[in-house]
Amino acid sequence: MPENLELHQFEDGTRAGDISNQWLEQIKTRVNCPYLGIILATLSSLFFSLCSVIVKGLVDVNPMELASFRFVGVLLPTIPILIYTKQPVFPEGKRVILLLRCFMGTTGLMLSFYAFRHMPLADASVIIFSTPVFVAIFARAFLKEPCTLFNVLTINITLLGVVLITRPPLVFGEATPDLDSEKYTDKTYDIWGPVAAISSTLFGANVYILLRALKNLHFSVIMTNFGAIALIYTLIVCGAIGAVCWPSCGRDRWLVVILGIFSFLGQILLTLSLQVEQAGPVAIARCADIVFAFIWQILFFGEAPNGYSLCGALMVVSSVILTAMKKWAMALPRESSLRKRLRLILME
Repeated sequence: MPENLELHQFEDGTRAGDISNQWLEQIKTRVNCPYLGIILATLSSLFFSLCSVIVKGLVDVNPMELASFRFVGVLLPTIPILIYTKQPVFPEGKRVILLLRCFMGTTGLMLSFYAFRHMPLADASVIIFSTPVFVAIFARAFLKEPCTLFNVLTINITLLGVVLITRPPLVFGEATPDLDSEKYTDKTYDIWGPVAAISSTLFGANVYILLRALKNLHFSVIMTNFGAIALIYTLIVCGAIGAVCWPSCGRDRWLVVILGIFSFLGQILLTLSLQVEQAGPVAIARCADIVFAFIWQILFFGEAPNGYSLCGALMVVSSVILTAMKKWAMALPRESSLRKRLRLILME
């Protein structure tokens, strides 16, 4: 999901001077758990997947309105951190990139919320989760980074997996059986759900590129700008479509509050995991998001995934894991024994 992208600036490891570094080291020493980063990343996936369940389950609340509530959950906790660390709110030289990052991230998240509402939960989650694989395309276009045979291979595997998940009529025909759930069996194919999911993936890939240019900024600066601008953006969209209203019943109101809390918890846990552990293992641990999505889809919505979805999910997750493992291996010293074991992925 795009929820984790605003924190990707930690991919190069913990930087000196971050306010959480000292107590993080204390926690690592006291807990004495070598898998602490993996555990935190898995818990982050749990909260983000529950956010997806809430978005899909609140059928009486517009997805764009839910996005605005979600950004409140991002903005409010980061303001005290920004004030405490005395960071510049809107630093010169980074403003255009910050605005672009906010636009790309907000649009991607709104599209993902639309996809969750109009697709089986697991299918939408798998497609959106493939974002890291497509980063290579935009890195080649904008950063002139090389696009290797490995990138071409993982991109094509991911695209094939997405085709299996979405099962477009152009490829499979109009009469393709859908075994996800009976309520989808006689329904006309809704192309806009998959279109929103794929578009969200492409916007998310651009966020990765933009965050590379912002990695020297403190995370509170990026998230405060993201939360504030995204909140304004989503409120404008909600006003344009007539969706500005507080949920009518008590249950929906509590779920909206929980959405904001879970979003914040997911963000913080992901931040901590990326400070404790390298980005490669964390990205692999984030695959738990897909497992949770399939569990929630069956448990809460009674939609059993069919063979197409399972095969497509396996292909997408495999590509993401391979991409994460390659990035992890490239960050290791050349004399590292682990890097030597992963030389096939590095094509060395």
